[in-house]
Amino acid sequence: MSTARTTEYPAGPRHPRISLIAHLVAGTLLAPLAANAQQVPAAPVQEQTKQGPAKPAAAAATPAPAAQAVPVESTVTVTATKTSNRIDRQSYDVKADPATSNDTVADTLNKVPSVAVDGEGNVTLRGRSNVQILVDGKPSAMMQGENRAAAINALPAGDLESVEVINNPGAQFGNEGGGGPIINLVMRRDRMPGGFGVVNANLGQSGRYNTSAFGSYNAGRISLQGGVFRRHDGRDSSGETERERIDALTGAIARSTQVSSGESKTDATGFNGGMTYNLGDKDVVGVNASYSQNENGSRSTEQYRSLSPAGVVDNDYLRTSLRDTDGRNYSLGGRLDHKGDQPGEVFKLDLRLSGSESESDARYASVYTVRPPSASAPNSRQDGLNETRVVDFTGDYELPGEHGVMKVGYKVARNKNVFDNAYFDIDPGTGAERVNASRTNRFELLDTTVALYGTYQWRIDSKWGVLGGLRAEYTDLDMNQVTTGQRATNHYFDAIPSAFVTYGLSDDTTLRLSYAHRIRRPGAGDLNPFVVYRDELNVSSGNPNLKPTDSDSLELGIETKLGKVDTNVRLYARRDTDLISERRFLLANDVLLTTRENAGSSRSGGLEFNFSGRASPKLMLNVNGNIGYTEQTVLGSVLDDKRSATSISGRARISYQMDASNSFQLMLNAQGKTLFGEGYRQPVRTADFNYRRNLTQALSLVVNINDLFDSQKMEMITETDRLREYSIRRTGGRMAYVGLSYRFGSFGGPGGQRRPMMFGGPGGHGGPGGPGH
Repeated sequence: MSTARTTEYPAGPRHPRISLIAHLVAGTLLAPLAANAQQVPAAPVQEQTKQGPAKPAAAAATPAPAAQAVPVESTVTVTATKTSNRIDRQSYDVKADPATSNDTVADTLNKVPSVAVDGEGNVTLRGRSNVQILVDGKPSAMMQGENRAAAINALPAGDLESVEVINNPGAQFGNEGGGGPIINLVMRRDRMPGGFGVVNANLGQSGRYNTSAFGSYNAGRISLQGGVFRRHDGRDSSGETERERIDALTGAIARSTQVSSGESKTDATGFNGGMTYNLGDKDVVGVNASYSQNENGSRSTEQYRSLSPAGVVDNDYLRTSLRDTDGRNYSLGGRLDHKGDQPGEVFKLDLRLSGSESESDARYASVYTVRPPSASAPNSRQDGLNETRVVDFTGDYELPGEHGVMKVGYKVARNKNVFDNAYFDIDPGTGAERVNASRTNRFELLDTTVALYGTYQWRIDSKWGVLGGLRAEYTDLDMNQVTTGQRATNHYFDAIPSAFVTYGLSDDTTLRLSYAHRIRRPGAGDLNPFVVYRDELNVSSGNPNLKPTDSDSLELGIETKLGKVDTNVRLYARRDTDLISERRFLLANDVLLTTRENAGSSRSGGLEFNFSGRASPKLMLNVNGNIGYTEQTVLGSVLDDKRSATSISGRARISYQMDASNSFQLMLNAQGKTLFGEGYRQPVRTADFNYRRNLTQALSLVVNINDLFDSQKMEMITETDRLREYSIRRTGGRMAYVGLSYRFGSFGGPGGQRRPMMFGGPGGHGGPGGPGH
């Protein structure tokens, strides 16, 4: 159950929740998967890795060690097995993708089944936007709110070990930073003895370039690893919006247009490093640190034109904007792992501090042909500050027993968010600046969370297993609208159950059933009641009266092998209540206010599939997709209508090994129609191409073309009783890079073969400190 207490801003009663604590019938599973991938001379296609319970003795008699390399002439076959207790997620090895030497994290996420990242860095999973992104199983300031888009578009994909997709998060995962499905970025680790390094450098058209390096050293009790990167990028953008305002009484229509174009340059630099040290047979300590900086400069023009219902032009002007943005992200962490006296007993402590800061300075100049009555000063300036600070302290205790594994843990977290906007009108004669009080504000949010969780993973026999868990979470929100002097406090208590059932139907077939309850609490941007200026026709504000959204999700899946094809098919269903949705209101002079409301509910479901196999010794195919159905309340409708959509999304990855030195990869991507509160987003299709040539055993030439057909766009349609709007925006476009990738250091394996790219445990292990809270 969940309760809420609110002061000053009445949040209203929470909807009653249905108790879904089920009697579970299953336990641990181990579903070994042989994942064939060519490692020399070319890196293989990214393949899904499965996790499952222990199989019958016949299947377990010949397990293959993780990431074992077996040289066969010019081909290395990599065979991976799963850990027995990872039954709540799908894991995708990304090191095997040759494009990671050039790609960003956003590019890599766009290749993971059912994940999509648009040109502005917005991440969705199965069409859902409230995705929580963790780093090594833990929250990070740079992956929250408005900071996330810049971070994933700058961080190099070469720093990733794997990407874990957790559609139904278990009780060990908290609800801050999204509260929906989870994408866990497992950072790259090399645990093999000796030293190893890789250096990547790429040049693109229009002055683009990027370079990155990763290195590790393991000897005796100590392990060191780290990476550095720099990226210079430039993006052109264009957009067009057509708006129709409908009079509620007469039905008269007033039309307006906004046409924009712009260009931006971004420089991103950063590093990360970590060290672990074995104190003895039972204790391991570790520290890690990272820092990155993003500098962005952009110039854009917007042409505004509006007509009255009678067709008379009532405003027509051109606005030029110059914006400079500096962003900084940092993190510092420490951990202690202690082995107990019992076999498999372990206690882990993990403390992480992370922060993100973005400062912007924007200058606007308007030239009026027809000036609207309430137009702002022709020249103006806006300063913005966006800060996030996260302190996350967790402890986990794990104790295997005769029939299963018990886990308990706690979390204490403190998140601080600051939004500070200052707007100045500039006198055209003297250049003096005057504060525009209606567009200036500072908002602070302090989010404190305390949580306890417990899970039990019970292995009934060699076929059946269950993982059940319960999380108790208390949250205190302290809101301070500094500009107006308004303060408010919200308190939430939530009891959050989860359950995972598995059945080993045969040696290579596993059935999975999972259920999870989640809470999406509103973030700082959702709660700030002050109206924030975006441009002359668009402003936004939060809603301090928002209540959390409750989500219940159910999933049934089968993992098997059909001939030589690894197959994964999942049926899923989800229901959201008190849905936090965008609501848009027309103000005077064609200004559109975007805010948030708890309005209605949403139901969704669908079929997700992934097929991977080798069509021939040289040709590897991977096809995945999602056929989804969504129905939700239409905001802005006086009749409380429902809107529904059937969306078909899919990806095809084709990898061809022409000979011992040359390989090609083509990635086709199609995203289907996506609903939002007052409308929908149109489908989009893109393609990426990669060519790799091994010049020597250690040096490779890599060619990458992103958005091969220049088709990336964001096309959105709004339809309500008072507003119809069509907008299209294009960002980036086709980009080509040519680069070199060089590896050096430890060599191993029979015959002196170079160590393959895919090292460490497949899918990772949740990073330092284990799975996040």
